[in-house]
Amino acid sequence: MYNEIDANKRKTWFLMSLFTVVIVLLGWVFGAWIGDPSFGIIAAVILSTCMTLFSYYKGDAIALLASGAKEIQKQDSPELYRLVENLTIASGMPMPKVYIIQDQAANAFATGRDPQHASICVTTGLMQIMSKLELEGVLAHELSHIRNYDIRVMTIVVVLVGVILLLSDWMTRSMFFGSRDSDDAKSTGFLLVIGLVLAILSPVFAELIKLAVSRSREYLADASAVLLTRHPEGLASALEKIAQQDRPLKQANHATAHLFLANPFDPHVTKKFEQLFSTHPPILDRIAKLRSL
Repeated sequence: MYNEIDANKRKTWFLMSLFTVVIVLLGWVFGAWIGDPSFGIIAAVILSTCMTLFSYYKGDAIALLASGAKEIQKQDSPELYRLVENLTIASGMPMPKVYIIQDQAANAFATGRDPQHASICVTTGLMQIMSKLELEGVLAHELSHIRNYDIRVMTIVVVLVGVILLLSDWMTRSMFFGSRDSDDAKSTGFLLVIGLVLAILSPVFAELIKLAVSRSREYLADASAVLLTRHPEGLASALEKIAQQDRPLKQANHATAHLFLANPFDPHVTKKFEQLFSTHPPILDRIAKLRSL
């Protein structure tokens, strides 16, 4: 289990480095096209930094608002609140804010830039079908996302994907509708080909990296939840119930899909092609891994 955690952490930082390379490369090509490669790189770095900082401080509030989550206090749902309290005490974490989404689909997510500014959210459908041990497993999984700083990593990843999409769009527009001041036709043609290839392929590449990071963090949170509860069957059984229910969230959206315990559009993804572009690893694989611990 510890080996899997270490491998997932190494894989995540490797993929984050690839993001940086793609952004710098797009900035350089865009800058070279307009005659100033340094300007392109600097503009790309400034844009990605500004967007990341905004999401870092405001991303959690946006995610909760987009999901229709409502904050609760202990008297509103004593059992849920007490489970979160017990797990935070056991893990040495500060108590996060607790939210509920009024939705019959069984799901949950955590958000926040660090354990001191974190929130955990569950649906009413999850609370209705889960036993105490299963609910504890789900909460341990989400708290593990907070403790492992997964939410911070995934927020940055999603923003970087947006930066790559913006840069690709600008590059495509400038190359199709703008002109380059250069007498070197060979150089212009080379940059045009390279730029268009990058503009077309980089968004796909960025999305695949995002999905790879998201899946990696899900396996890591599953393993961390077991370390916290010492009871793999709780989370495994909870995931099994979610797969059997296979009910999408009413307010699911692609911007926050990676945050949830299971894919909010299709919790039980069975088709191989769909699995390639899912924000989560196959739920049956996660169950099998948990039951092998």
